[in-house]
Amino acid sequence: MSPQQVLTPFRSALFVFAAASATILGAWAFQLAGYAPCELCLKQRIAYYIAIPIALLTLVVASRHKLGSRRAARLGLAALTLIFIVSALFGTYHAGVEWDFWPGPADCTGTLEKAGSMNDFMKQLQTTKVVRCDAVAIRILGLSLAGWNAVISALMAIFAGLAAAPSARAHP
Repeated sequence: MSPQQVLTPFRSALFVFAAASATILGAWAFQLAGYAPCELCLKQRIAYYIAIPIALLTLVVASRHKLGSRRAARLGLAALTLIFIVSALFGTYHAGVEWDFWPGPADCTGTLEKAGSMNDFMKQLQTTKVVRCDAVAIRILGLSLAGWNAVISALMAIFAGLAAAPSARAHP
């Protein structure tokens, strides 16, 4: 059996919907557990907020057995592939910032400047973000949550991309 026979548009859309939903629920659970997200973490979630409804719509469309539905499902899967390729690259960028491979955004990375006076210190408190993008809050099996986002996004891009190919079937 080829991957395209196993990864039908329906199964792939179901996988992406379930994996994306579980990932964003996991991110929210970590946040509720006290791991505050940084600015880059919050931006990484945008891909999921866009992809989950597209995956659900693609899942519904792929469950139909009409020729137009197959094309629409492949289009949805192609969109999901692009979304998660970008998400994987963005997760890789954020993980690289955390590993000090390259600099991150100036407003959430780097060292804090020492305040010259109490007035300067009070201004810093009002303008400095507490959650740093280059500081890892938690590592799981050696990867930060940004690293896991890159891995999960890449897997979803692969699953969606394989099923988006024209030879993939539209039914389970």
